[in-house]
Amino acid sequence: MQTSIDNADRQFLARLNRLGDRTVQELCTELQVTATAVRQRLSRLLSAEYVEREKMPAERGRPYHVYRVTAIGRRQLGDDYGELAPLLWREIQRIEDDGVRQQLWHRLREALVARYGASIPETSLSEKFHHLQQALDHQGFQVDCDQLEKGDDLLPVLREHSCPYHELASSDSSICDLEQSVFSEVLGVPLELTQCCRDGDACCQFEPVLS
Repeated sequence: MQTSIDNADRQFLARLNRLGDRTVQELCTELQVTATAVRQRLSRLLSAEYVEREKMPAERGRPYHVYRVTAIGRRQLGDDYGELAPLLWREIQRIEDDGVRQQLWHRLREALVARYGASIPETSLSEKFHHLQQALDHQGFQVDCDQLEKGDDLLPVLREHSCPYHELASSDSSICDLEQSVFSEVLGVPLELTQCCRDGDACCQFEPVLS
């Protein structure tokens, strides 16, 4: 499953991408680090699908493994969405024509609904929450599902433990409104944002509003 990586792992991934196929021992020599450190980074990157391992035959002795960066890993190295998205969002907000700005906002909302809604089957509300959690988790978001007691009912809730739009949300709460609107459309029920990282809460919590 793909996930986010820290700067040290990203630097390691970039170095491996430049070096090409390498064994653990060759990486130790190239990077001047221990085999334990190399194996730990490779283990994380293999799990994230950014690196793959291939068994190679040896002329003499046992086969050996080489490691290389995958196509997914190369896309990760070239991924500058984290910097591009805030710039695009701010430019949209600066459009003076309210009609044009609203049209772009709705098109963005529709694109996000299509992105996440494609994996949501027509099933129970709890199952829909679970499928949305999986879709967000696949994008690298730290999200989980839980249940809360509301009177005599147990209602599903969605919790984002790290805001995917932290930089934007800190200066413009409308990105929170967009996300809430997208999740409501995907799940088929209105949602209330009862906790928000922007307000200093530990997570962003979305709860269904049922009549």
